[in-house]
Amino acid sequence: MDFARALRGRDVSLLSTGGTAALLRAEGIEVTDVSAVTGFPEIMDGRVKTLHPLIHGALLGRRGVDEAVMQQHGIEPVDLVAVNLYPFSATIAKPGCSFEEAIENIDVGGPAMVRAAAKNHDRVTVVVDPLDYGTVLAEIDRGNGAVSSETRLRLAAKAYAHTAQYDAAVAAWLEGEVRGSRQEFPELLALQFRKRMDLRYGENPHQQAAFYVSGDAQGASTGSASQLQGKDLSYNNLADADTAFECVRQFAAPACVIVKHANPCGVAVAASLREAYDLAYRTDPTSAFGGIIAFNMPLDGATARAVLERQFVEVLIVPVAEPEAREACARRDNVRLLVTGGLAPSNARFEFRSVNGGLLAQTRDTAMVGREALQVVTKRAPTHQELDDLMFAWQVCKFVKSNGIVFARGGATIGIGAGQMSRVVSCRIAGMKARDEGVDPTGSVMASDAFFPFRDGLDAAILQGITAVIQPGGSKRDVEVIAAADESELAMVFTGMRHFRH
Repeated sequence: MDFARALRGRDVSLLSTGGTAALLRAEGIEVTDVSAVTGFPEIMDGRVKTLHPLIHGALLGRRGVDEAVMQQHGIEPVDLVAVNLYPFSATIAKPGCSFEEAIENIDVGGPAMVRAAAKNHDRVTVVVDPLDYGTVLAEIDRGNGAVSSETRLRLAAKAYAHTAQYDAAVAAWLEGEVRGSRQEFPELLALQFRKRMDLRYGENPHQQAAFYVSGDAQGASTGSASQLQGKDLSYNNLADADTAFECVRQFAAPACVIVKHANPCGVAVAASLREAYDLAYRTDPTSAFGGIIAFNMPLDGATARAVLERQFVEVLIVPVAEPEAREACARRDNVRLLVTGGLAPSNARFEFRSVNGGLLAQTRDTAMVGREALQVVTKRAPTHQELDDLMFAWQVCKFVKSNGIVFARGGATIGIGAGQMSRVVSCRIAGMKARDEGVDPTGSVMASDAFFPFRDGLDAAILQGITAVIQPGGSKRDVEVIAAADESELAMVFTGMRHFRH
């Protein structure tokens, strides 16, 4: 509305379809109906309005080429097109949206006008983003009514990206309706991501990088988080913040997750955030330096101060930051504080990874085995406390790079072995990390993200004093592994589900 009023204030004549024209007139803005130009009424409940030669001829007419034919057919040129497409993505996101309602919110005339104007950007300015209104108005003022060719070209490129994204949303929705399942993969994968920011660099300073967010993302996530303060985020900051937040959101009790170089290095649940942080930090203070820390409850001032006084932290990501926490963080200019606005589940179904010349796609690993599904395979069943710790360790292990091993006790990690080619080595590292920090792993439990192909991995854990194990099972040598557990009176449960993470 403000854009239309500003254009009229610059003596620009306005042409619009019936509904929008009525709104403009109600605001006292002079406008001409499209039907008055075409001599044809809007029909089929508004499905056909702008699809007419007098409209598209006005958009596509070329300088020095089409003036004669335009004059012959009474086509008046249009210099600027501003279009807001039907809100298709917002419509299908509404609970209970019917198939018919979704179909009626697929815009036809709008994208057609946008593409026509963008194709003829040598003469026509096309605007699809309200953020560009100010730029266009400023250029009209500076250019005596004209918009520069550089801006018209930039806006044309943006317009085609906009309609491509719109069509991708429609295609993805229809594909899901055809297949009857939103979990199946389409033959042609049309992605919708909008650049949120350029990053300082990628994983390394010689690599360029940018951060894109999903066009239809809902729920709480790193992609939707607001940065309240701190330096610009880096590629590695965002990747690690995502791991930390996705891990911490699993827990109902106050929880803290500390991530360093793509792996959790300390995780704990406790009666308070401060206690959870203390326990998580204790796992591996050395690695926690310069890490990313996530909490699943509103960050209070006391916890924020404890973190900032104890260690150097790159990013704090939380659902909410209380005023005292914000004040504490404000004293450290370099600390990046991200707020997700809650823990609402994300609607993202797929995750992607590029390979040279291609793209891997898979459904997100949101599954988690419940206690009732566990299979006790040893002579000794886990105690109640061991079972609590096994379930905790299993939730953490899901976010540890394979081969992943987690030692835990009392709702906190005490040693983590990650990213090793050998599961035996991961077991040894988990024990080594615990002892390096002065923590005896004796009496702790262990989670393994995948089965033990031989008993040697379990033997390595037994040497560390492990008393109970949770693992997927399914190895050809399960009998051998179970026998090793029974020899040492370990309790072991199978989940029937693995959690590789590469």
